[in-house]
Amino acid sequence: MSKAFYDNRELSWLKFNARVLEESSDVQTPIFERLRFVQIFCSNLDEFFMIRVGSLHDKMLYDPKDRDSKTNMTAKEQLSEIAKRVKKLLPIKDEAYSEIMGGLAAYGIEHISEGSLSPEEDAFLKAYFTREIRPLLFAGVVDKKHPVPFLKSGEIYVGCKLRRKTETSGKVTIGILPASENLPRIVFLPGTGKFILIEELICRYAKQVWGNFDIVGKCIFRVTRNADIEIDEGLFDQDVDFRDIMSKLVKKRKKLCPVRLEFQGAPDKDVVSAFAKILKIDEEFVFKQHAPLSMSFISALEKRLEKNPELFFTPLSPQKSPAIIPNRSLIEQIKQRDILLNYPYENINHFINLLEEAAVDPNVSSIKITLYRVARDSKIINALNKAAENGKDVLALVELRARFDEENNIGWSKQLEDAGVTVIYGLEELKVHSKLLLITLRDGNDVSYITQVGTGNYNERTSKLYTDLTLMTADRDVGSDASVVFNALMVGSTVESTNRLLVAPKGLKSRLVEFIDNEITYGRDGYIGIKINSLTDRDLIEKLAEASRAGVKIELIIRGICCLIPGVQGETENIRVISIVGRFLEHSRIYTFGKGDRRRVYISSADFMTRNTEKRVEVAAPILDRALADRVCRMFNTMFEDNVKARELCSDGQYRKVSNAGKTPLNSQAFFYEEAYRAAETLSEAPARTPEKKTAALVTIPEVPAPKPVIPEVNDVPIKVKICKVKRK
Repeated sequence: MSKAFYDNRELSWLKFNARVLEESSDVQTPIFERLRFVQIFCSNLDEFFMIRVGSLHDKMLYDPKDRDSKTNMTAKEQLSEIAKRVKKLLPIKDEAYSEIMGGLAAYGIEHISEGSLSPEEDAFLKAYFTREIRPLLFAGVVDKKHPVPFLKSGEIYVGCKLRRKTETSGKVTIGILPASENLPRIVFLPGTGKFILIEELICRYAKQVWGNFDIVGKCIFRVTRNADIEIDEGLFDQDVDFRDIMSKLVKKRKKLCPVRLEFQGAPDKDVVSAFAKILKIDEEFVFKQHAPLSMSFISALEKRLEKNPELFFTPLSPQKSPAIIPNRSLIEQIKQRDILLNYPYENINHFINLLEEAAVDPNVSSIKITLYRVARDSKIINALNKAAENGKDVLALVELRARFDEENNIGWSKQLEDAGVTVIYGLEELKVHSKLLLITLRDGNDVSYITQVGTGNYNERTSKLYTDLTLMTADRDVGSDASVVFNALMVGSTVESTNRLLVAPKGLKSRLVEFIDNEITYGRDGYIGIKINSLTDRDLIEKLAEASRAGVKIELIIRGICCLIPGVQGETENIRVISIVGRFLEHSRIYTFGKGDRRRVYISSADFMTRNTEKRVEVAAPILDRALADRVCRMFNTMFEDNVKARELCSDGQYRKVSNAGKTPLNSQAFFYEEAYRAAETLSEAPARTPEKKTAALVTIPEVPAPKPVIPEVNDVPIKVKICKVKRK
């Protein structure tokens, strides 16, 4: 197999996070929002180390000869390259943070350095430390009589090199002070916006804690641990509830082995070496930076700056959809015509209203839904509970293995059960990642369905931050397919075949390959347009390359990981790849094959990753209504023409900003929001109307030229990736 057009998954992800970091230096972005990009970059990187780097460490230990199937790199080679690239990114982060804080100084916000303190400021901070902080500190030493205390993943510590005052030799002891837990993260000087972080405060006045020692070196550090939880060992124990297994494994995650050691500032070399040795971390994975190790404190800065709107993005609110008639039954409207919602531009409350209506409609006999991630204060959960309490047959598949949402989902599953909802947990070896809702109605002997298929979670919070699509349809074949999916899930199996829906793991990839093969037969008249978060599936990459060699025009919008390098002569020269990193997280998935009468358009919960196509239950739904399909394709084309927040992946594997020289600037996210606002205004001015027939156009939004980018942009949120197992030291 040719490797000429492949990129490594982990290195591609680092390129994505570099694009996130670029946004922190964009002077067109309000300055506080640039600080958020620094925070997003850091949180993304934290999760990357917990998940992907942890997995590679496992592989290096247990299967060192295994090689990446795309680039032929061993785990050790990948880890080495990751370390090099991260060490190149950290100075960029430091510079961005310094520049942003310099800009905030004009608004009175100043991150004070040790050398800039006046005697009065020093006296205040010293007194504050003595009175408020020192009594809460739990000091520990490391020597023959005192073992290394457990260092929590993500917690910040102050490390000190100590020498007893009575010692005349060079013998030293290592001291450790926790700087995060149960302490305020940020301390402001009275009456000012000047601040110091708690770890810096503790480091400055640590001498007060070690009365019998002289401090001969000190540092601020943090350890990151592998975050894998292994579930196989518990799955087959039939005497233990799966929810109890997950609760125990979530606790286990916190104690896995270290994979990264970070230091702030210019730490003492002996202290760095001591902690690296204690934690058994190779020097390659010891990272030094000048900016704070965690950006969790910026919410405190935001509160002090909220009266300065120029520092933030212009507030935007999801709008009412022009496809929905207010104060009319949504169920009846969906029976008349399919409805498509586009988040965050349109409001998720329309979908919630559908659930609330179904909860009280006497013709609704059952509601079935798959839940992967939901908001902490979820109206969707409330609607399901209400439906069960009203005597509806409600089934909720709650995926307890949703990464880092396990505890949240365990709690929701208990609440749903208490309300009378039938709760199942999914399949033993496959995560259920689909976004699928089925409402079954019975009117006498007549059975009908309302089916919803989405690209994103049933989560009110993320619906304002992520771009996602949701389709609501009364198509009987789609509803019948959804019923088959739920019936299979209830008995712990997967769907073999369907009429309308594409369902992984058995009926998605094979159909995608068929569609690509069909375009190959059309050669240069063929067309494929795909919008996804990540592309790693080798089979689909090879098939796309084959289509490119046949002359098929292929347009890919891939936000994050892309293991296919486009533009390689004789291989992928007919493929163009862009990535949009903007104000909102690009999360919708769109598949388009062909044009004209043979065009097929789908929306889906699945990326083109092996984990999605082979190891999860995913659903893709066809957009059967021509007007809606036109709308989705129009969205895709608008995004592909973005020349403000888009980067193009070039044949050398590097991303470069798309040029808008000589063109009208087009920020696709700003365009869609402006379009949504105009449509909502038109809707509020229009007289009441009756539902159109199924054949009528669904969307009344007019075609408009690209607006000037008057709406500021923001950026991505951490992606979630799979993690693996390592034992605690």
